[in-house]
Amino acid sequence: MEYFSTAAGSGLRLHNGYLYFGTHTAVWRYRRRSGELVPSGEKEIVVSGFAEQATHDAKSITFDGKGHLYVNVGAPSNACMEETRTKGSPGQDPCPQLKTRAGIWRFEADALQQVHPEDGTRYATGIRNVNALRWHDGASNLYAVQHGRDQLHTFFPELYTQKESAQLPAEEVFKVDQGDNFGWPYCYYDWMQDEKVLMPEYGGDGQMVGRCDQFEEPVQAFPGHWAPNDVLFYTGTRFPEQYRGGAYIAWHGSWNRAPLPQQGYKVTYSPFDGARPAGDYKVFAGDFAGADTLAGPGEAEYRPTGLAVGPEGSLYVSDDTQGRIWRIAYVGAND
Repeated sequence: MEYFSTAAGSGLRLHNGYLYFGTHTAVWRYRRRSGELVPSGEKEIVVSGFAEQATHDAKSITFDGKGHLYVNVGAPSNACMEETRTKGSPGQDPCPQLKTRAGIWRFEADALQQVHPEDGTRYATGIRNVNALRWHDGASNLYAVQHGRDQLHTFFPELYTQKESAQLPAEEVFKVDQGDNFGWPYCYYDWMQDEKVLMPEYGGDGQMVGRCDQFEEPVQAFPGHWAPNDVLFYTGTRFPEQYRGGAYIAWHGSWNRAPLPQQGYKVTYSPFDGARPAGDYKVFAGDFAGADTLAGPGEAEYRPTGLAVGPEGSLYVSDDTQGRIWRIAYVGAND
């Protein structure tokens, strides 16, 4: 392992001879010449001006192949409360964070010294935070998997039991088109009711739909608090047919599912037919946690966080607990 930068961040992509890196407040790039493992080029600033914030500051990035760079700009809060993470506090209405955050912005991939938000386009809004962001070439569409809000029971115990709060809201898979609004912070998706409902900060009671019928629905929903950290569409031919063409999602694992066991800590596969999921997800790789039951994330041995496909068709899975990378390869009968 060799370090060439000490900056913190998590957005990392190779594009047109450059390594692009999303820090907490900017997107940089380094020229990476043919055959180089460590980029030799100097740092270039592609986009700057993202506000410093204490939470949800990861700038996940992706490219559409048409000259555009997409950047997640997370909301610096749980549900845009008037008093942050305070029991019973109402939500700000309208939520001021939506102007420059809580969405996905599009920039020019090869332009330098762009500044957020004035040099970008707000591509989609109403998204709390997205680490799992990927352009799907096969569908010519952008996809994102949202981290749902936390602590429904903690802040509204009269409306939600601990067990309900442990499973809600859903982690949502979004097919993202320009101009979409997915409803945060006013709404969340209840995967058990199969309904987008009003947040309690905005007068909801766990059943009321209210204004939520005007927002985009997810194309797939998962149980709450699994923490999706990456999504990848498999274009290789090495895996068996039933594991090709769909979406792999790396689940980092929950921290707030008590009194139920913590969940996530796995990689799932969702088959796709064109632009939408074509069936239920499957657990593709599990047991990263190293135990059947976890009381908290600190007990997990490994936590999946990133995905990549090698030129030979293997799937690579990274972990941010012990810094391990797994290679998952298919060995057929004739290999």
